[in-house]
Amino acid sequence: MKIIVNIDVMMAKRKISAGDLAERIGITPANLSILKNGKAKAIRFSTLMSLCHELQCQPGDILEFRED
Repeated sequence: MKIIVNIDVMMAKRKISAGDLAERIGITPANLSILKNGKAKAIRFSTLMSLCHELQCQPGDILEFRED
């Protein structure tokens, strides 16, 4: 079982770069990269809320649960 992070998919749909998104939500591009690549161990609700606001989506559009 794992959680798949689809931030890059939503970024492509909204045509926004990683640098622009990181700046808009107030995190570093390096931390956004960690989130995008599924390397993060956790995500703050405030960061998730900012991502959803900027990408105009729901948390389920960004995070996906998959069974192996």
